[in-house]
Amino acid sequence: MIQLKDYNTNTIHMQSIFFKRLVLMFFLLWSFLVSAQYQLSGTVVSEDGSVLIKNAELYITQLGISTSSDSIGAFSFKSIPKGDYQLVAFSFEFEVLELQVNIIKDASIKINLSPLGEELNEVVITKRKERIFALRQLSEVEGTAIYAGKKSEVVLLDNLTVNTASNNARQIYAQVVGLNIFENNDAGLQLNIGGRGLNPNRTSNFNTRQNGYDISADVLGYPESYYTPPAEAIEQIEVVRGAASLQYGTQFGGLINFKLKRPNPNKKIAFISRQSLGSNELFTSFNSLSGTLGKLGYYVYGNFKKGNDFRPNSQFESFNAYAHVDYEISEKTNIAFEFSYLDYLAQQPGGLTDAQFESDPTFSNRTRNWFKVDWKLYALKLRHQFSEKTEGSVNLFALDASRRSVGFRENRVSQNDDLEAPRELLEGIYRNWGAEARILTRYNLFNEKNTLLLGTKFYNSNNSERQGPGTTGIDANFNSANVEFPAYPRQSDFNFPNLNLSLFGENIFKLSEKFSVTPGFRFEYIKTESDGFYRNIILDLAGNPITNETIPEARTFERNFFLFGIGLSHKFNYATELYGNISQNYRSVTYNDIRVVNPSLTVDPNITDEEGYTFDIGARGKFKKNVSYDIGLFLLSYQDRIGLINRSLSDIQVEQFRGNIGDAITYGLESFVDWNIWDTFSENEDYRLNIFSNFAFTESEYNASLANNVIGNKVEFIPKYNLKTGMGFGYKNLLGSVQYTYLSKQFTDATNSPRDLTSQSGIIGEIPSYDILDLSVSYSYNIFKLETGINNVLDNSYFTRRATGYPGPGILPSQQRTWYALLQVKL
Repeated sequence: MIQLKDYNTNTIHMQSIFFKRLVLMFFLLWSFLVSAQYQLSGTVVSEDGSVLIKNAELYITQLGISTSSDSIGAFSFKSIPKGDYQLVAFSFEFEVLELQVNIIKDASIKINLSPLGEELNEVVITKRKERIFALRQLSEVEGTAIYAGKKSEVVLLDNLTVNTASNNARQIYAQVVGLNIFENNDAGLQLNIGGRGLNPNRTSNFNTRQNGYDISADVLGYPESYYTPPAEAIEQIEVVRGAASLQYGTQFGGLINFKLKRPNPNKKIAFISRQSLGSNELFTSFNSLSGTLGKLGYYVYGNFKKGNDFRPNSQFESFNAYAHVDYEISEKTNIAFEFSYLDYLAQQPGGLTDAQFESDPTFSNRTRNWFKVDWKLYALKLRHQFSEKTEGSVNLFALDASRRSVGFRENRVSQNDDLEAPRELLEGIYRNWGAEARILTRYNLFNEKNTLLLGTKFYNSNNSERQGPGTTGIDANFNSANVEFPAYPRQSDFNFPNLNLSLFGENIFKLSEKFSVTPGFRFEYIKTESDGFYRNIILDLAGNPITNETIPEARTFERNFFLFGIGLSHKFNYATELYGNISQNYRSVTYNDIRVVNPSLTVDPNITDEEGYTFDIGARGKFKKNVSYDIGLFLLSYQDRIGLINRSLSDIQVEQFRGNIGDAITYGLESFVDWNIWDTFSENEDYRLNIFSNFAFTESEYNASLANNVIGNKVEFIPKYNLKTGMGFGYKNLLGSVQYTYLSKQFTDATNSPRDLTSQSGIIGEIPSYDILDLSVSYSYNIFKLETGINNVLDNSYFTRRATGYPGPGILPSQQRTWYALLQVKL
């Protein structure tokens, strides 16, 4: 056991002092600024005034904020500083309108849009919207959420020419800085992203949401996301870094929110069908219907995927469906119901040792490993505008899901599968529900307009985990075989009731037309319980049990605490913003950390929660409308970081040990620049040419630990250099993109173990540097669209993950060169 609490007293004190000094630095830097805010409202109508245009998108260029017109064409921007602005109005069936507005007081205007005189090609439509709504940051206030002073990024899927049929995360998230991605080779059914030293495994270090509600297995006890909506159904992906802990949870990673496409406001029935083929027998089919019938809107889709990986024993098949229905009760009240479903079955080829990978990365010696997911998500959402200044929302959500895996996973990865022995069965049942209520109001204080957000969340789960012997067959049979194999060495059966109550609040204080301060807090009450038993079975050399006992175990762990943070934003001019934030973070120990027995590692029975904080400071904006940028520095501080070390048991035996390894810091530079080259030098909208560079330089260090050979080491899952760069191009209806990705080497354990070609485990050692080139092209004609591309054009051999359990253990090779082709029909 590694016990750090006494050892860390001085470290925690020093971290607290540093936290307070950073906050003081912000106040000293910007406390002298002061001014007023106003409201800009109005309606969007056709040129002759006969048609009220709903869902028109409006954008104030200098402030980088946007809104949409409602069902009667009305829109409103709140908290606008005094000054001259460019207002852009966009609707697909009308000309783009740009006009200048002078804000010296509250104002109301009418915007008249001219109908299009011709049918535009797709590249022009894309460019029209990209010019206004390209990859952007979230506005200070969106709905009932506050993002002022936070590091945020929004990925707009319609503006990407990438492999969305396979949910290629490397391409989709290419413009989100600093992300580290595990590649699962399953057509994007499982999303694994991390960053800043956070383990990417199933995105478990982010609060993962869909349309604003939780989608992971158990936010506290098991925050892994087995369900990811298909990219073809996503309108935009919102990524908010560590400061999101105040509104969305305690996670170090922050927030990822998938906003799915909405009902088509202009048609009663709109149909899209996308069919694709690809390497390794890949077939995907995505079909959607959407429309608006009076006050009722709907959007439904079905997505089927089937294929193999490039290794044997790697077939998969999935069906994902979604239904959204909303009803406008009144101009101020809207209610919506959503249902998501995923059924997913995959055979898993297992992991490799380093020697096996170097010899033949396509090799597999696991023929009996299977994995199955059944996921049902429910959500009921209510939005109400109490007045021009106050609006509220309530989200009710529930999950009924399961995850089952069966297979052979001994810690000697090179060992052939024993076809007569029982496979290991792991089964998780997740049943939880929750409710989150928010109210946001704008008010005057000292003649300034400020914004207050208050919210509360209740979350209750009653989940279970079972481990024991499975069947001896090779099929996808997830039945238990406890009776047939009573002496199987790894057996447990536990229930995990969890209860969480949160209160949170943030307030935007506008101290001038250029400067705002946004302090916030979050109170957490957490009660986690475990109730069940595990078996202590010891076998002799002949495989006979010499100890066979059932050990009951019941634990209750209650804690409550406050998290605090503050964000600051200073707009030097209309195109440049300096932002900064600092926020405390917290990660509770998951029951998977404690109870599941893994032959590849030992878990400290006294493992405890992690604490720390995240700090960001940066500048973002535009240069002459054609260059967008976001460049910043960050610091992430951990206390009692949970990680892996190699621990000697004897002169010849070493085991992997998981526990609270020590205190660590991660810091670095993250930068993103996008240059629209063509628009810089030409006004011909038939062409498109832009380049982007997404670069992160990250350093890390363990600065306190009682474990041997840890202090001074690098933190796991951190490539020092993380580069994604590329080019987008187009001519009329032909669009394309080229992307290059490079990540330097990264360690997978706190002892910074190097690669060992003689090791029989495959779970110990660094991940070598790798680089990948991707190409995607699309062409549109009338109702048809053809997409094609090649991923890993250079056919490089590499891997991104060493799995300690399923779907390994061992090295999981990434895909070699693959191709895809897709045909879309849009009616």
